[in-house]
Amino acid sequence: MTPPPGSFAGKKVTVVGLGRFGGGIGVTQWLCSQGAEVTVSDRAGADDLAGSVAQLEGFSSVKLHLGGHDPDDFLQTDLLVVSPAIPPDIPPLKAAAQAGIPRTTEINLFLQRCAAPIVGITGSVGKSTTTAMIGDILSRGLTVHVGGNIGKSLLCDLEAIKSDHVVVLEMSSFQLEATEAIRISPRVALVTNLSPNHLDRHGTMEAYARAKQNIFRFQNESDLLILNSADEALDGWSDLAPGRVEFFDPRGEAFDLQVTGGHNQVNAQAAWAVAREFGIDRADAAEALRDFKSLPHRLQLVADGGGVKYYNDSKCTTPGGLIVALEAFEPRTVIVIAGGSDKDVSFDEMGAAVARRAKALVVLGTTAGKIAAAVEKSRCDPMPLIHTAADLQRAVATAAELAGEGDIVLLSPACASYDMFTNYQQRGDQFVQLAARFAAGDRQWQGQ
Repeated sequence: MTPPPGSFAGKKVTVVGLGRFGGGIGVTQWLCSQGAEVTVSDRAGADDLAGSVAQLEGFSSVKLHLGGHDPDDFLQTDLLVVSPAIPPDIPPLKAAAQAGIPRTTEINLFLQRCAAPIVGITGSVGKSTTTAMIGDILSRGLTVHVGGNIGKSLLCDLEAIKSDHVVVLEMSSFQLEATEAIRISPRVALVTNLSPNHLDRHGTMEAYARAKQNIFRFQNESDLLILNSADEALDGWSDLAPGRVEFFDPRGEAFDLQVTGGHNQVNAQAAWAVAREFGIDRADAAEALRDFKSLPHRLQLVADGGGVKYYNDSKCTTPGGLIVALEAFEPRTVIVIAGGSDKDVSFDEMGAAVARRAKALVVLGTTAGKIAAAVEKSRCDPMPLIHTAADLQRAVATAAELAGEGDIVLLSPACASYDMFTNYQQRGDQFVQLAARFAAGDRQWQGQ
């Protein structure tokens, strides 16, 4: 059972999972500011977590127990704060549960204490961009705080968040899975879409969907759920909502956007549906959306040279995300780089889309064979050519060699990054560096 909001002064708290993303940094810093005695436990070693550890310099009260989990840190404590990325069934957590040690998460601590109305955004594809769009639109007339799974903990901002502000949170299925313990949902909940993802964690689509549904399951009658009217996977969800339900039309009146792809029009329609709830008029929303630029690692144009454009979509970790990215470009103009670690999802639908639209495919990582097989199963003509690369450097070199005037080299992995990289950011950053060199005509890495 999760404890209610209260004082942490003098309490022993173990933060489980500092993370290479630094997901445990914000909650650790906040707990220290509340007077807690904090221990951070992570299986990764200090070298792997160097970037995250550096952000805790100056917090002398924090004990870092890295390179493995000490059972005493889970049993000799007043509270566990568990990162969403940590599987809930690891032995130390199971032992703590049997011993009656209470546990919570960073997002739950925030939801229990936030004074402002919260807009929560979830979905399988597009939630980060939609979250950022909503933040930009609402900022035209309101004081807005954007965070959550988009990369920023807002715990340390709690004192600055007032009741007449608005908080916009991207919420992942891992985060939402834990909110059932506190029975709190955002006042406005938006679900962009639903497609298979994280089945290695959730096990089934039903369990994955149930986690997502926590974004509205505990709303009040006056609260609002916004759903994508064109997504059949969300059929019946409105019947589960305790409050009001509205639908956004992904084919609504188009906005003038800088960002590439029809999927961003869908994201914009979803953002506009939220903005209307807060009294923002369409002209202001349109201006904010017109100024909106791609987020890093999300179909981001990063290089242009030799008649070839290079797009970094490293944040794409689902097959559905790759399909969306492909549809942003003309058929048979895209050389796709895909593959990574396996989340136990099917690549069949994605394989059909790649077979139908891509000029070539370069696969790498643990899932390389599965992706290539899915494309082969649907291919009806010589395109797309399929190549396998040992690493990202060779993948970009191969893609650059295959690309001609007017073509696109697209990193859109459709998979998590953990087989070869620390996270999707590291993967994307390496692609950006490689793309810049190849776009500038540097071919010295080819064949290495």
